[in-house]
Amino acid sequence: MSLTGQTFARYRDGFFVPPEDTRHQRTFMQWPVNRRVYPDPVFLDMAQQTVADIANAISDFEPVTMLAAQSDHTGARSKLSHKVELWDIPTEDLWCRDAGPIFVVDGSGNLAVSHIQFNGWGEKQVNARDSQIARLVAERLDLDLRPTGLRGEAGGVEQDGHGLLLADESSWNNDNRNPGLSRDEIEERLLRAYGAERMIWSDGVCGEDITDYHIDGLARLTGPGRGLINLPDDPDMEDPFHIAALGTLDRLVAARLDIDVIPEPHYHRVHSIDFVASYANYYVCNGAVIAAQFGDRETDRIAKDALKRHYPGREIVMLNVDPLGEMGGGIHCATQQMPAA
Repeated sequence: MSLTGQTFARYRDGFFVPPEDTRHQRTFMQWPVNRRVYPDPVFLDMAQQTVADIANAISDFEPVTMLAAQSDHTGARSKLSHKVELWDIPTEDLWCRDAGPIFVVDGSGNLAVSHIQFNGWGEKQVNARDSQIARLVAERLDLDLRPTGLRGEAGGVEQDGHGLLLADESSWNNDNRNPGLSRDEIEERLLRAYGAERMIWSDGVCGEDITDYHIDGLARLTGPGRGLINLPDDPDMEDPFHIAALGTLDRLVAARLDIDVIPEPHYHRVHSIDFVASYANYYVCNGAVIAAQFGDRETDRIAKDALKRHYPGREIVMLNVDPLGEMGGGIHCATQQMPAA
């Protein structure tokens, strides 16, 4: 997909976040290390191996840069492919979608970083290092850091690169992130941050998970006027997440988007009630889609076929990333694209 002058003309100052399926210069990821976040050393090792598996898979298609303190490079290198580059930028946790830089481009091919300040999902988690990552990456790349006046996370807003944003109100219009701002004020700042024109809000779920229900675990915009959503076949109308998910589907249909529904897996390897089994939490890189498989042969196949329809011509690589699901996230949460200028 090319980025034309006509595309850029829609946006207010020429800068916007391109579609995820446009060509990338590289993918950024973060190495998890903090023992307050990961008190169990066995689970920390599993999280690190899962992050390495994702990075190694992406590195077959495009460059990957793993962010980690210099003192953590030896441990990271033991699990990473030689194709994955390491930068000395200290980290605590792995969620680069949320703490990492949001790259914007303009019609002249200039890059900048649109800075939404990460604060540990409303100070729910230690973030002394992770809250500095976007700024440090921008400095290393000598890119302008463009303030947005927002606290939050990129996993809390989905964008199609063609002017539309989708978000849950619960993870933005919340005093743990943006006290004193109305939803309209937050919307205006998000539109400016992403170079977008319009917004679809869903209610979301407040206070039931660390993210206040990030949208990228539920629904994705896959192109102009289309998207997909991950829903249970038999929703529990006493489950706030199921109720919110159905509400999001209603909003997308009302906005006249063509929405493909992918069922959640009926069976999976992890049986914890908090396990997040999201096929929607995939990542699009150069020539491929990196997605989760959960061990349910039927729904894994349905998800793979849907991704082939939405991203024709790309290889669909499905990985076991169960440790991320145990932490409430997925592959998209762990990655952040840097578009090709």
